[in-house]
Amino acid sequence: MVSVFIPKETPEDERRVAATPDTIKKMVGKGLKVIVQSDAGAGAHISDDQYKEAGAEIEGDRKKGLAAADITLQINIPTEDDIAAMKEGSSLISFLWAFEHLELVKKLNDRKISMFSMDSIPRTTRAQKDDALSSQASLAGYKAVLVAANHLHKILPMMMTPAGTIKPSRFVIIGVGVAGLQAIATAKRLGAIVEATDPRPETKEQAESLGGKFLEVKGVEVKQGTGGYAAEQTDEYKKAQADMLAEAFKNADAIITTALIPYKKAPITITADHVKSMKPGSVIIDLASERGGNCELTEPGKTVIKEGVTIVGDLNWPSTVAVNSSDMYAKNVQNILFDSLDKEGNFKWDYADEIVDGAMVCHAGEVHHPKVRELMGLPALAKEEPKEEPKAEEKPAEDAAKADEKPAEAKPAEEEKPEESSEATEAKTEAKEEEK
Repeated sequence: MVSVFIPKETPEDERRVAATPDTIKKMVGKGLKVIVQSDAGAGAHISDDQYKEAGAEIEGDRKKGLAAADITLQINIPTEDDIAAMKEGSSLISFLWAFEHLELVKKLNDRKISMFSMDSIPRTTRAQKDDALSSQASLAGYKAVLVAANHLHKILPMMMTPAGTIKPSRFVIIGVGVAGLQAIATAKRLGAIVEATDPRPETKEQAESLGGKFLEVKGVEVKQGTGGYAAEQTDEYKKAQADMLAEAFKNADAIITTALIPYKKAPITITADHVKSMKPGSVIIDLASERGGNCELTEPGKTVIKEGVTIVGDLNWPSTVAVNSSDMYAKNVQNILFDSLDKEGNFKWDYADEIVDGAMVCHAGEVHHPKVRELMGLPALAKEEPKEEPKAEEKPAEDAAKADEKPAEAKPAEEEKPEESSEATEAKTEAKEEEK
């Protein structure tokens, strides 16, 4: 029987957990043995008794749980002590950010641990059910609007009163990814005027479908990103963007910035001069603070007031809504787990699955991820040649007589639809909610 362990997350600001009673019940139903560290779900208001009722065993000793598990499910990157305690040859599904933690990769690989990294999942349509970056970012975008509203000394919607008309607040959203789209939708629901910008031209339609006005940089080259992310732009683009945004910032009551480039410091989109030009009492919510921040004056982990503007640099936004973020993350990892189980309940990683191939950092004592190998100074792995399709067996003589029969008229094949990005899907979902 395959055993799964869910440890309690160790960072002080972390309230999430990698499994819920619902996902544990389904895992047990698949024939898995599930062990949960005591108090693992406390931050998300899930008791040990609820886990027991779902079919899990409770283990008070973290190291014992890690040593017994075939698969460990968690959220944050593993510590060296946890890696040392894990069963050799077991699997770990969690975030890792391998490019920045090569020493951890080495330690994981030395113990032949299969490391499935949640931050390396391909951004494809099929992978949307596994995409924890998107599920967590969506909640962060929602919460950012509420925090901005809390810091503002005014209401968001227009209001007609006997004493006069109150003008609506004006929000500017920088970055129209999953977090940005959710921020647009939430701010619009609360009655604010919303403007948004992003270097990816395809995001214009998505922002406008949610009721936002799209601020487009014109007259300069726009670099195209890959994997659903924006690319780092030229200095010419950055200057043109800064000039365009300067006017929008002067009129903004709140700015929510979400611009990130994978494995790089967050780009500066709000300069100190921009902050000086903003109205006193306005607010900046910097969702990129974990990567240094999009605002030049952001202090990661702190809320500060500079030039009369409140700048919020909080970290780990999904943890602030731990009930929902735990539920969504738990379903993400459950989907990954179940995709690698056969009908008999046997578990096996298969590189034929593009999601496994893209997210597996190391497996069976070999570093698999191409970029990680490059950063570690390892030679590229030889690609396996595609296997020839087996020849069809000859049909029996009795079937050969049917060859002269008139074949059934073939139905025209349906046109294959192009893959849609997770951001586009999120936008359409929010648009439908908006219509309701």
